[in-house]
Amino acid sequence: MELAAINSPTAAFVAGLVTSLHCAGMCGPLACSLMPVRGDSADAATVSTTYHLSRLFGYATFGAVAGAAGRLPLVFLSSPLARWLPWVLVAFFVAMAFRFDRYLPKPAALGRVMFKLNLWMRSRSRVQAAAALGFATPLLPCGPLYFVLGLALLSGSAMRGVEFMLAFGLGTVPLLWLAQSQFHWVRQKLSPLWLNRARFALALSTALVLGWRLRGTLGFDAPDPNNLICF
Repeated sequence: MELAAINSPTAAFVAGLVTSLHCAGMCGPLACSLMPVRGDSADAATVSTTYHLSRLFGYATFGAVAGAAGRLPLVFLSSPLARWLPWVLVAFFVAMAFRFDRYLPKPAALGRVMFKLNLWMRSRSRVQAAAALGFATPLLPCGPLYFVLGLALLSGSAMRGVEFMLAFGLGTVPLLWLAQSQFHWVRQKLSPLWLNRARFALALSTALVLGWRLRGTLGFDAPDPNNLICF
């Protein structure tokens, strides 16, 4: 039960919601730049749908690779150590609440890849650019995303990695889709201060819930493994 808490779809979906509050300000403008402007022949709904479907496929692909690669290290983990692994997810939400993710290193090579991709996209249609950018989203220099890929690595299974990353990606869709379709409204109504406060509250409350659920690893009575919030 404790290991399953690392990559449960519900926890991953909430992680996506929390991360979307962060990336609305970071990745939102990039995603919105794909949207057609007046005079373009591309359909806005088609561009947005293509971007998100391609992005989910990119998350699933990277999740499968990370999960498969993580299977071997988990074999060598001792039982006492393995029981503490679920607390990595708690650490993720605490890091997001207090913005510790800003201090995670961002590989320069990934930045160069995204720069070349941007040059390539300039000569392509908006639908093609949306598909390319969506699939390449896991390569963006983003601390929270690296953390989540690390959690997928701990799943120890390609299928579980896909499941985890898809749930995470679905959690990021609503706010980014809203930003794409109602960019000016989002900028007026959802200020950076509001987004920061919402991220802090949601991330910290989720960390507390998961910590309560994992109390069995600390020697307390274990909760029901079939429920997310257990008492």
